[in-house]
Order: sequence, then C-alpha cells, then structure tokens
Amino acid sequence: MTQIRDVTQYLETIAPRAYQESYDNAGLITGDPQAEVRGILVSLDAIESVVDEAIEQSCNLIVAHHPIVFRGLKSLTGRNYVERTLIKAIKNDIAIYAIHTNLDNVYNGVNAKIAEKLGLEQTRVLVPKSQTLQKLTTFVPHENAEAVLNALSEAGAGNIGNYHNCSFQISGTGTFEPNEQANPHIGEAGKLERVEEQRIEVILPNHLTDQVLRALRTAHPYEEVAYYLHNLENENQEVGSGMIGQLPEAMSASDFLKHLKQQMNLSVIRHTALLERPISTVALCGGAGSFLLSSAIRQRADAYVSADFKYHEFFDADGQIMVADVGHYESEVYTKELLRDFLCQKFVNFAIRLAKANTNPVFYT
Repeated sequence: MTQIRDVTQYLETIAPRAYQESYDNAGLITGDPQAEVRGILVSLDAIESVVDEAIEQSCNLIVAHHPIVFRGLKSLTGRNYVERTLIKAIKNDIAIYAIHTNLDNVYNGVNAKIAEKLGLEQTRVLVPKSQTLQKLTTFVPHENAEAVLNALSEAGAGNIGNYHNCSFQISGTGTFEPNEQANPHIGEAGKLERVEEQRIEVILPNHLTDQVLRALRTAHPYEEVAYYLHNLENENQEVGSGMIGQLPEAMSASDFLKHLKQQMNLSVIRHTALLERPISTVALCGGAGSFLLSSAIRQRADAYVSADFKYHEFFDADGQIMVADVGHYESEVYTKELLRDFLCQKFVNFAIRLAKANTNPVFYT
C-alpha cells in the first residue's frame, strides 16, 4: 500500500523543502499523510475546478506547483476561492500537496523543463545559492575507512555536481586514552593509544546533516566518534534561481521569438525591442523573474525568458538584452509534465493523471 507520505517524501528527495523561499508554503496543505493513495492528479494550481476534476477521476491526492494557501487562515467559511477549495477538498478526502519554489530552485526542476522545451544546451543555474553546504571531517581507522565512506555516500554526502563519492583523505596518527567507563573498540582503559587513522572530508547539503551523522555513527567502529562540521560559503551549483544555456544554433531575434512561440505554444509574447545581434545565449526563469534580469545581463545572455515584468522593468533591459515575457501560467504549465514524469518513475500501482482544467486566470482578446 502506498501512502500519501510515501509520495511526498519521494518528491522531497527531488526538491527538498529546505530549498523553498522564506515566503513560500510548500508541503502537504491538507490531507492525512497516512491515507492510501488511490490516484494522483497533477496540476499547476489547486483550485476548485481541479478538486472537481480529482473527484471525477477518483484521485485523492492533488500534486500542484502553486500552494493554495500562502498566508495564514483565520476561518474556513467559503468566502473566497481559497477557502472554497479547501472546504471541498476536505469534504471529499482529497489531499493537496504543493511543490513550489523548492522545485524552482533545483537543477532538474521547473527551469530545466523550460530549457528542454527551448532545446538549450550546456545549461547551468543562473544564480546559485550559497550557505546550503557543509563540510564534514572525521577520523577513521584505515581498515574501516571504505565502509564509512560508503555509508556517508549512501546518506547523501560526497556529491558535487555530476560527481559522486567525492572525498579528501589523508593519513595520520590519532591518540586517545579510554577511562574506566569506556568500552573502546581499540585500546585499554588508562593506557594512551596511538592509531593510524584516515582523515576523511566530504561535502553535504545542510538539510541532510542529521541523516549523514546517523550514518557516520552507525558505520564508525569507535564508541565516541570524532568529527566536526563547517558551514561553507561555496555556491551550490545544483541549487538556485533561473537557468542559462546555449541554443544549438544562433538565431535572429525575430526567429527566436517564433521559436519561443512554437515550442511553448504561446499566442502572445510581451518583449523589448529586437536586438540586431544574433540570439545564442538564453537565460530563463519560470514565473515572476524580473529579479534575475541584472544577473542575465551580467552573464551576457542575449535573451531572457520569464514572466510578470512590470512596465518600468522592461526599461532595465537597456538595449543589452531582449526580454521576452511569456506569461506566468505559460512559463510554468509544463511543470505538470515534469511532475508526472517524476512520479511515474517511482509509482506504478495507481493512476497518475495530468489535470485538464486550464487554471490560467489571465485571458487575451
């Protein structure tokens, strides 16, 4: 039996909640985490029409990108669309789970899907986050070093970009003197012991600290494990805002806009003046992304694809880059496919459906 918490825990291995922005509300919004999953409906938004579709499709879990609840609620009386959606979901035993800015901020998340639609190559995070990594240093007898390293790796330590099992090791001599209450793996009470040890250093994400330390204590032979942690200022190249990459072949500005319309099924694009130079390097951000425009310019992108630009923010392009505002819904609608594909890789014992409801509140005439 697959429970709702099995699904949410799996999704949080892909997009840990530790990576959501401070204003966000990702996670299980409503529902019993121990309830059995009968079907999943994947949607960009969780609103009343989506709950109706979940009821019709016999899905008791909605996985949405946007949270239905951003701010605290003081009542549930049905006075607005948020309260009506929650009441309907609760009455029909439908859980709602949101995976929002944490999915925006991981390398294989929302922005990677847009980059895939546009055919970008050599992609990387536009603005990587710092202060998300730690360095663990520990000391292990030579004969136990490999087992400890394997345990740390399985717990999520030692990953740097496309490289796994990364560590630094150096040999040295450790000294210790057990007292009468100790139960030493090596040595005797009251006697100074010298042991040839391996100093091991690995990098790990902050949110995995507890499980990595549990793995260390379980695999390490010593009764008292010597280790220390350092917070790192290093940028985490796998986590951050936006994405930047290269088109396989440079295009004129007008051809790029045609390509953008075709690949993302757009009816309209708001954009700045066409550049005379070819478009080769493209930066992008799903949803509201004007805050990344200066970073796209600094990294010499020719075009920046995002949404929700205000009138005066278009001036900030200043002839250095072409801004293409494709619309918030339009920039993120393919997140549904991304989430469905993630879920289908793991779960095969119930239906996983894409919501058919168009939840875009913006219309063009």
